[in-house]
Amino acid sequence: MLEVDGLATAYGQSQVLFGVSFGVRAGEVATLLGRNGMGKTTTVRSVMGMVRPRGGTIMFEGRALHGLPSYRVAQAGLGLVPEGRQVFPNLTVRENLVATAARRSGAAEPWTGCSSSTRPRRAWRLWFASRSTAQSST
Repeated sequence: MLEVDGLATAYGQSQVLFGVSFGVRAGEVATLLGRNGMGKTTTVRSVMGMVRPRGGTIMFEGRALHGLPSYRVAQAGLGLVPEGRQVFPNLTVRENLVATAARRSGAAEPWTGCSSSTRPRRAWRLWFASRSTAQSST
């Protein structure tokens, strides 16, 4: 599903990522762990097209994403759940999920793979599960 191979990213002359490689298959949950300054945020920003990598490949569902702008990465189906207050502050969690849901393959509904009545509940369940996992590992 997501394959990153040999990712190299720099800010100006300061190289931050040196050959980062990993893969995430469908149904898996992956976590980037490390001390401050180890490249976690740069890795995510590189995958999401927010920072342009100098080298390596980023593939999602067989499609090359490296070097694409962030809106093209989002159109391909990858999303970023921002940390802190980088959400729409006047919206509820549900409204944030609905507002940013992808409509891939021309689907009439933003979430695919489950009935329309369970989609928001499934998104909530996944969101709370990810928060519980993150909090239990700290």
